[in-house]
Amino acid sequence: MIDLRSDTFTLPSQAMRDAIYNAEVGDDVYGEDPTVRKLEEKGCELSGKEACLFVSSGCMGNLIAISIQAGRGAEVLCAAQSHIVCHEIGALSSIGLTQPMIVPSTGDGLIIPSGLDNFTRGYAYDMADRPLIEVENTTSGIVYPLESVKSIHAFAKKNGMNVHTDGARIFNAVVETGIPLSTWAQYTDSITFCLSKGLGAPMGSLLCGSAAFIEKARRIRKLLGGGMRQIGFMAAAGLYALENNVERLADDHENARMIKEALEETLWAEIERYGTNMVFFSVHGTDNASIISYFRSKGILALEDAGYIRIVTSLNVDRKQTEEVVKAIKEFRI
Repeated sequence: MIDLRSDTFTLPSQAMRDAIYNAEVGDDVYGEDPTVRKLEEKGCELSGKEACLFVSSGCMGNLIAISIQAGRGAEVLCAAQSHIVCHEIGALSSIGLTQPMIVPSTGDGLIIPSGLDNFTRGYAYDMADRPLIEVENTTSGIVYPLESVKSIHAFAKKNGMNVHTDGARIFNAVVETGIPLSTWAQYTDSITFCLSKGLGAPMGSLLCGSAAFIEKARRIRKLLGGGMRQIGFMAAAGLYALENNVERLADDHENARMIKEALEETLWAEIERYGTNMVFFSVHGTDNASIISYFRSKGILALEDAGYIRIVTSLNVDRKQTEEVVKAIKEFRI
């Protein structure tokens, strides 16, 4: 099957499996896993941040960052469509004890910097503090304009706030724009990025920030049950991903563009959102279930997301398979 449901379905290559098998490991809870140390050093090198922490998932990294920089009884400013609101099963409030405060955003889920002006307020003993803004880049494949990121950061600093970036797919933004991770990271106090998804590792994310922040983050990771022992096996996969699978994200972007253009040529599909490796579309004259069933009959897996059909390209979908998807789209008749 050609799996276009998500880039989370990527499988490790044989070379990545070899790296896992040959990894040198130790007890990371004691700080003695050499491969984890190498991975975290690589994260610092790429992000330009003082320190990094290997965590089990982007969700854990986001929760740790928000717990430290906002926390009990505080609010985090974010877009309604953000992953921390929609797809992290309430961890933000149920564990982080932080309340989301929804701010103006585009239809694509990007915070509108000028809309933040209405969310400043002075101290009041009966109102929650607002110490943090959360940005998701990319969000559903859409890359934030760098100027917007700079404006959000400038607003935060002017008002004594921090910025956390959920950069689960930040390397898609890096490859799409040519702007290095260190530049994006310059305008945020903390940032997470996934080693899975398009980079192809089986698990794991890096949380990056100041040395003092990461010292606190290590304790919160342990509190959440995230202390890992001989985890260098998975760190080796992450290292391989960062060293070999970043630039190839451009292939995913080109494949997504080909599929988007094929859909645009039909009379039954309308593109609702498109960016980097993600295409969301609605249908006319038929329904989502019929399209998904048709795709499956052609050996293609897609899914429904918030009323749209979502297609996501990844390293498990090559150019030949993309051409098969394009052919199936062109052959569909209502």
